[in-house]
Amino acid sequence: MKRLESLDVLRGADLFFLVALGPVMNAIARAADCEWLNSCMWIFHHVEWEGFGPWDMIMPLFMFMAGATIPFALKRYRESGDRMGALKRVVRRVAVLWVFGMMCQGNLLALDPDRIYLYTNTLQAIAVGYAVAAVLYLFSRLRTQIVAAVVLLLAYWAAMELVVVDGFGGGDYTPQGNLAEWVDRVVLGRFRDNATVENGVVVWSESYHYTWILSSLTFGVTGICGMLAGHIAKSDMEDRKKLWWLFGAGVAMVAVAMVWSVWMPIIKIIWTSSMALYAAGVSFILLGIAYYFVDCLGYGKYLTWLKVYGMNSIAAYMLTQIVNFRGVADSIFYGLEQYMGAYYNLLLTLSQVGTIFLILWVMYRKKIFLKV
Repeated sequence: MKRLESLDVLRGADLFFLVALGPVMNAIARAADCEWLNSCMWIFHHVEWEGFGPWDMIMPLFMFMAGATIPFALKRYRESGDRMGALKRVVRRVAVLWVFGMMCQGNLLALDPDRIYLYTNTLQAIAVGYAVAAVLYLFSRLRTQIVAAVVLLLAYWAAMELVVVDGFGGGDYTPQGNLAEWVDRVVLGRFRDNATVENGVVVWSESYHYTWILSSLTFGVTGICGMLAGHIAKSDMEDRKKLWWLFGAGVAMVAVAMVWSVWMPIIKIIWTSSMALYAAGVSFILLGIAYYFVDCLGYGKYLTWLKVYGMNSIAAYMLTQIVNFRGVADSIFYGLEQYMGAYYNLLLTLSQVGTIFLILWVMYRKKIFLKV
């Protein structure tokens, strides 16, 4: 079967915003420091708590796309009955993503036991969402997969609404009082990101409220929704019908999420059920747009630069997170700082972004793809 280019292009667009456009635009805004540009920079920043902006879409879309690849990557295992072989592949991918996540968070490479945090990174959340979706794909039918997604959404909602413990929960969706916050504190303890130990007592950061343990339920939903989109894209339906399904499902999910948000706010930091449904709906719509322009109209030939990011998305993310190419650029261009002033930081950022793109371009041309 012909490779679905829209998956590569959409994943590439997601990574391009994260590792290239976002850093460059922030560097330009800091250097220019003009009111009109600063007023537009909300696009490149997360919503502080409740609500949803364009930058909040990057992580859910990344996770959604990981799920979308499942019908393409695991179909032969399912058809041959080699489910154990598939499970080994899934476990290996989850383990590698988990270790990569710890490396990106600055834990393993710091060689400092006090900085070991167990579950704190986008790659680890993607690993969980992928694992849930992959297991369901291998061992259940389509109807069961849809039911599982609904059950996980309702389970998270019910827990957040009905469970009350130590003053947390019971429908409290504040950063300090929601149930997911309590679960992370109890389960992860001092291994939670930004947690410190002072005089034998774990001290929680006042500014860190990302949650992971209870939110794994809705990470699973994001992965399942991606897998369902992959079902549609891979099916033998005619293109027009695929587009109807992708756009229809996306619009329906967004509508339900907006209604649900009246009772359960859309909060990405704790991955509420309404947020998971909203982000999945937008992801369906974005995949529909990409499928129409890339696979139906053939515009993919003009978007090779996005495929460079999309077909090596993990490599792009890892290079951005753990390799300081800015330091190399600084050692070369440091003499220009006295002349460039505030724009010197922009030069370093462009050097970082350009170096990573060059590495990815060479990998793409030589057909070297980091697969986990």
